[in-house]
Amino acid sequence: MTSDDSRYEAVTSRDARFDGDFFFAVSTTGIYCRPSCPATTPKRRNVTFFPTAAAAQSGGFRACRRCRPDAVPGSADWNARADLVGRAMRLIGDGVVDREGVAGLAARLGYSARQVQRQLNAEVGAGPIALARAQRAHTARILLQTTTLQAADVAFAAGFSSIRQFNDTVREIYALTPGELRTARPGSSSRFGSVPTADGAGGVPLRLAHRGPYAAAEIFDHLAARALTGIEEMAGERGDRTYRRTLRLPHGTGIAEVRELTGDGWLECRLHLGDLRDLTTATQRMRRLFDLDADPHAVAERLGADPVMAPLVARTPGLRAPGAADVHELAVRAVLGQDVTVAVGRRLGSALVAAYGAPLQVPNGALTRTFPDPGDLAEAGLEELGTTGSSRATLRAVATALADGWIGLDPGADRDQAEKELLSLPGVGPWAAGCIRMRALGDPDVLLAGDTAVGAGMRHAGAGAGGAEAWRPWRTYAMHHFWNAAADRTRLAAA
Repeated sequence: MTSDDSRYEAVTSRDARFDGDFFFAVSTTGIYCRPSCPATTPKRRNVTFFPTAAAAQSGGFRACRRCRPDAVPGSADWNARADLVGRAMRLIGDGVVDREGVAGLAARLGYSARQVQRQLNAEVGAGPIALARAQRAHTARILLQTTTLQAADVAFAAGFSSIRQFNDTVREIYALTPGELRTARPGSSSRFGSVPTADGAGGVPLRLAHRGPYAAAEIFDHLAARALTGIEEMAGERGDRTYRRTLRLPHGTGIAEVRELTGDGWLECRLHLGDLRDLTTATQRMRRLFDLDADPHAVAERLGADPVMAPLVARTPGLRAPGAADVHELAVRAVLGQDVTVAVGRRLGSALVAAYGAPLQVPNGALTRTFPDPGDLAEAGLEELGTTGSSRATLRAVATALADGWIGLDPGADRDQAEKELLSLPGVGPWAAGCIRMRALGDPDVLLAGDTAVGAGMRHAGAGAGGAEAWRPWRTYAMHHFWNAAADRTRLAAA
């Protein structure tokens, strides 16, 4: 979408591919919508386009009650971009402004608060406070419409500093009071269908939106093959599985449940949180784990243009690249998994959890612990793993660097710098550093050329290393296609 005229064409055709990439507002109604809004298309002269929902809200427009523009997937640009704006958007999505303020955001980015404010305003039409406010309003709407919590509890759980601020923001963005917004929860007449309600004890039910096709079976297969005993489990049969895992969050612990069976553009999720202030952070972590803000259309367009990749892309439309629910956990698991098979890496990770994971106050089925904190691993003997002394030393070095903050892996981290720092640690190789860059830092353009399964998949598909440049900036997705091709080859050999 390079011009307002092309954006208007997307609105006219109700093209859901661009939901989240931009929003449009109608001057005659004072409402802003997603491109796929089913309402009658407004006249071009009455339409203004905005890069974010926060920008539309700052322009004085309220959210459409029919298409619920605040519920769309985030722009895939923020995942792909490694510049200041991309990093800032990922940090704001993780709730950093709510927890640490604009000064904390700027410090993490290494820029002044004024520079961050100026760049965000220039590119996304809103500053960090407005972007965080829009996110708080969205969280408040979810809690109002899916739980029976009192409005005051909703206000503070969503990150508002006062009841008055909460009431004023809800009225401004939705043109409804909190009570009216709760009464207006989507029902069977909504395009989203009915939404179940829950109290705090029953968890918060969510519908995690995605754009385009979603290859759920493949991402659930990937997670199932690597699930660690005590912190993860996969329940049910293929096609209708539920992935469950524990989470360490800023204000406590939690349990996330995500169903494989997809809805009309969403995955069903339920979050059980020790502190509801962690709702935004937990939601964003599950979105990253399941790669829900990806743009499968852009990926397919680039990879499908390669004659070698085209059959793989056609065979698995909407293939996603799993991210991380906890970046420190992923870093430790990547180091454990280097130079060993997936099965051995899983055994080592499970042994680490059993020896050093913190027990849940109340176990939940097979979920009994959270993944060990890096600070606990930095001084641990790690003899329980049964690995070599050099392997244990590498794990302690990584844990120490994470615990001390010497290596930053938060959503706004500089990917090049983080990879360089990882490679400087004794025993950390290119595979582990690349895996951390791909999954913990969400880089969509990583190719683990030394991975045995990737190499097997490339040979099976007839791809040569010289063609990798044509797959940029989506080499991570190309690699997942090759992993699938390698698995197909193994199944054919066993048949």
